[in-house]
Amino acid sequence: MERNVANEAADSAARAAGWQARLLLRGARMGSLATASGGQPFVALVTPATAPDLSVLLLLSSLSEHTRQLQAEPRCALLVSGPPEGANPQTAARLTVTGLAEPAPDAALKARWLARHPYAALYADFADFSLWRMRPLAGLLVGGFARATRLRQASLLPNAAAVAAVAAAEEGILAHCNADHADALAAIAGVGGAWRMVACDVDGCDLACGETVRRIDWAGPVADAMGVRAELVRLAGAARAAATEK
Repeated sequence: MERNVANEAADSAARAAGWQARLLLRGARMGSLATASGGQPFVALVTPATAPDLSVLLLLSSLSEHTRQLQAEPRCALLVSGPPEGANPQTAARLTVTGLAEPAPDAALKARWLARHPYAALYADFADFSLWRMRPLAGLLVGGFARATRLRQASLLPNAAAVAAVAAAEEGILAHCNADHADALAAIAGVGGAWRMVACDVDGCDLACGETVRRIDWAGPVADAMGVRAELVRLAGAARAAATEK
């Protein structure tokens, strides 16, 4: 009995850490990509987005050093972080993900990356730029100062069935919200403007107004379109209640 309780507690802690890690990764606007080829490590600033299954999407130039290294050695690591809790930068939550990178000539994935980084439309179609996909294998989450958790792939990645269910409904969710609920999206964004939902997944959604993009997290992972709807209703209600109290 004690062992079962301990196992359940460990599983719960792993799920909670995996959830926090996914929120950091999906919300990251920039990160540090580490590559190595011929024994020489290299780190570069990159601008990630995530696919529904949490694969990391990167638009890379073939002229860059990190692209040349990935072509020779696909093993890599990506570091993303949140804001620090105080003056000490080490109080910031951060996540290092290790995995394998490969070219991803997929128009839908490129559109997803551009939805997260709309300013890049100016150069995304240049001949030397191409989309890469990094498939996470493991992670190290540092939730703050001296709070580190190693994550296996199973703890890090979202539920595959839920990913498929939300992905299948995503086009309809976006069309419905953008056509009929622009006021609710603006309330959730927290500032006026012509906000549109440009992506959603099991962990949250992305709202865009011009070149400004905001990541909105769900209260917890959802399993299907009804879960997305419930979260949007909750968020809109909370936003309107907060506005009324001002």
